[in-house]
Amino acid sequence: MAIGLPCFISATPLGIITLLKRYGIETSGKKCVILGRSNIVGKPMAQLMMQKNYGDATVTVCHSHSANLKEECRQADIIIAAIGRPDFVTADMVKDGAVIVDVGTTRVPDATKKSGYRLNGDVKFDEVAPKCSFITPVPGGVGPMTICSLMKNTLSAGKKEYYK
Repeated sequence: MAIGLPCFISATPLGIITLLKRYGIETSGKKCVILGRSNIVGKPMAQLMMQKNYGDATVTVCHSHSANLKEECRQADIIIAAIGRPDFVTADMVKDGAVIVDVGTTRVPDATKKSGYRLNGDVKFDEVAPKCSFITPVPGGVGPMTICSLMKNTLSAGKKEYYK
């Protein structure tokens, strides 16, 4: 994937790319900040967003210990939050009109739920959403797209196909 050869693409990054394309979100030439450097989401997402045939964006990868994290985010046209910290991204980190993709799925205690918990994203949704042109919810945003991408990869593997 890193050198652009046909391969299976990690399910969550593929789901995010699919969402961006489906909603007509322009990525070419945009500044994209990826929050998180995991091998499953952060690193492959950065690779895809840099490649011409997927994102064609200028990419910065940040993590919880990055210097000037808020400033990096404030300059971003697109923020992909996969840092694993509930409500990490706040309104003061987001410029008006930004696109926010929330990959976070942390279980937080919630006595009002039968299970005793709820899923919470990495973005403080109610605070950040008014500033955004697009934002994904948690749950119901990236998660279902990850499942669809896993199914797509499974079907392609059965057919011995690879992405190009």
